[in-house]
Amino acid sequence: MTVKTPILSNVKGDFAAGLVVFLIAVPLCLGIALASGAPLFSGIVSGIIGGIIVGFMSGSQLSVSGPAAGLTAIVLAGITDLGAFDIFLCAVVIAGLIQLALGFLKAGSVSNYFPSNVIEGMLTAIGIIIILKQIPHAFGYDVEAEGVFAFKDIGGNTFSRIATSLNFIQPAAVIITMASLFILILWQKVPALAKLKALPGALVAVLAGIAINELLTTSGSAWALNQSHLVTLPVAGNVQEFLGQFVTPNFAGFLRPDVWMIGGTIAIVASIETLLCIEATDKLDPLKRYSSTNQELKAQGVGNLLSGLIGGIPMTSVIVRSSANINAGGRTKLSTVIHGALLLFCVALIPILLNKIPLATLAAILLMTGYKLAKPSVFVHMWNNGKYQFLPFIVTVVAVVATDLLKGVILGLVISVFAILRGNLKSPYFFKRKEYKTGDVIHIHLSQEVSFLNKAAIKMTLEQMPANSHVIIDASNSMYIDFDVLQIIQEFKNIKAPNSGIRVDLTGFKDAYNIENTIESYIELEVEKDQTNPSDTLRTHAEFNITEDNSK
Repeated sequence: MTVKTPILSNVKGDFAAGLVVFLIAVPLCLGIALASGAPLFSGIVSGIIGGIIVGFMSGSQLSVSGPAAGLTAIVLAGITDLGAFDIFLCAVVIAGLIQLALGFLKAGSVSNYFPSNVIEGMLTAIGIIIILKQIPHAFGYDVEAEGVFAFKDIGGNTFSRIATSLNFIQPAAVIITMASLFILILWQKVPALAKLKALPGALVAVLAGIAINELLTTSGSAWALNQSHLVTLPVAGNVQEFLGQFVTPNFAGFLRPDVWMIGGTIAIVASIETLLCIEATDKLDPLKRYSSTNQELKAQGVGNLLSGLIGGIPMTSVIVRSSANINAGGRTKLSTVIHGALLLFCVALIPILLNKIPLATLAAILLMTGYKLAKPSVFVHMWNNGKYQFLPFIVTVVAVVATDLLKGVILGLVISVFAILRGNLKSPYFFKRKEYKTGDVIHIHLSQEVSFLNKAAIKMTLEQMPANSHVIIDASNSMYIDFDVLQIIQEFKNIKAPNSGIRVDLTGFKDAYNIENTIESYIELEVEKDQTNPSDTLRTHAEFNITEDNSK
């Protein structure tokens, strides 16, 4: 169930968080639009709608929506194949309609099947990507647009880009980055400063970055950063020019099958990325609230529908902005809405001021965001959870960094399934025959849910029962037992056990399973033992569980 927090319950904190997210969103919106081959203003349009409209309608209290790096390849290919941006906007409208339908069909429940280790891996990978991608900007090498998260590019890859940036270091960018990081860390470490919600550290860092560069510029220093190292928003001279940047779709595109194909592709990819990000955002939420994924799909559908109608590129819930929102103190939808309102206000009225912000300052803010997502303690925590949790986690991390979010998560899911199957096959409750003696009494406790995934472990365990032993299978705690498992137990009791001189007692099985319980409880067995041989005691060399948790 979704927990709703009053939207005005944290006004100061939400305003500060909205301001921080706004500062991060500006270059990301522009960079993703540029990488997508779309007009720069289309990224701003998507950010505004994602903040105000989707933010208000969202099923999440903390998720921030806007243009997503994961859609850049699809958008670029779509615009190229369709031949015109206004035709492509029809595909965005179609994607919104499909997402709206998916929301009403309750397709959001798919997110319940994403394993937590894969979600953790995705979050950590995104943190690493943010750090790697911001290092060149921190040095002042701003060739690659903000918001491009692909590992490979025309000039090489992320690591080669970092290596190249060392040959093009801008001293002013390094100074601004270091000053900004110092301010951000200071604002976190000094309690008195951390409590200044009305004056977030990110804003102070941005103002400091602007001041440093303006000082260098006015003094005529050769170190001063030119416009290529600053935020570059489109500037409208008047109201008509501003309104002229909005584009409406060419409705003839709705008659083209290829437009519908691209629209369907965008809807599927955007919906999956949104659901992944919603799950990740809920994990980061300090209040541990659960978001309505079906409501989120509806909100995204409305957002993409409106975005397509007024010239915006498609959007999703975005974990970079969402995690920045949480880290900055956002606790309700108000922070997301404020970030969208600030985008609209500043782009319309003060774009020239925003164009003075150094990209190095924003790189520092994003470096802090990336570090919080990919702290070393996360790797230690996942390692301590066991190899069947760590393996899918680390595979997801590497795959997302080396490919993209969807491919990485799919590979992580595949590895997670194999880890579960192997965990069942190599169950810690499986034992070796030599550890038990003739006459031993062995207790097997079935768990609350015994699925087909437990089939291999149970089968191998029963096959290794020592001859002339006494096996007790207890289903007292089981609410569900898979049919295949029931068959294995019946075959063992009726055929295999008698051939090996094994006595099998069953207890706790429901009538619906059509399996006869031979004892009602262990007390009955104790009485039987005492009556047959009072001096003998019930020896239990193995009392173990076949459980649904195969990671332990």
